[in-house]
Amino acid sequence: MTQPPRAPRTPIWKSIHAALAADIAGERYGPGDKLPTEAALSRRFGVNRHTVRRALAQLAEDGVIHARRGAGVFVTQRPTDYPIGRRVRFHQNLRAAGRMPAKEVLSIETRAADPREAEALGLAPGATVHAYEGLSLADMQPVALFRSVFPADRFPDLPDALHRLQSVTAALAEHGIADYTRAWTRLNAKLASPTQALHLRLREGDPILRTVAVNIDPNGQPIEYGRTWFAGDRVTLTLSDP
Repeated sequence: MTQPPRAPRTPIWKSIHAALAADIAGERYGPGDKLPTEAALSRRFGVNRHTVRRALAQLAEDGVIHARRGAGVFVTQRPTDYPIGRRVRFHQNLRAAGRMPAKEVLSIETRAADPREAEALGLAPGATVHAYEGLSLADMQPVALFRSVFPADRFPDLPDALHRLQSVTAALAEHGIADYTRAWTRLNAKLASPTQALHLRLREGDPILRTVAVNIDPNGQPIEYGRTWFAGDRVTLTLSDP
């Protein structure tokens, strides 16, 4: 008598993935909590670390957890409210939301402005600018990829200040700009490119939010033209007048 075909077995790592996802959904581990180590999870499920690592990798791909180098694996925080107003200050906004802000510099270069940058900053075509690219992080998790451009003639030593301070506000303060405000902001939805996904720890094609903005000094002179790409599931952009 022919035996009926057996149903395919669920891979063990998928069972571990489901169990951990249920733990997180049931708030056994809340947003920001650290998960047990791979060794502890291996003991709990009676498997080797490679199997646990595969389950954790899928949870990370799902956006449920993220790893901090040298610190462990943590449950992803809920989206952070990020006000878009006349005075947008990254560090101040995140601290107000109870998050730890940080910046990671990707590149700082001095080059000729492209036509769009020159127009936004009120510069002559081909004028020299400082281009600053980096990652904005909250609790060591990337939340935004940014590219800001500044007039080089007005701020000749800005690259050094940005490297040292990793804060646009502090770097501009060293150059006599005690205050600046947002002249305008444009916001639209995009899909993450391969490079953006890599930096933001997303999957290619995941939704992201892009802002394009110009900041001005107290005299109304443009000093920064910036584009920022926010991870759509980690930040809630809100409109604010202050």
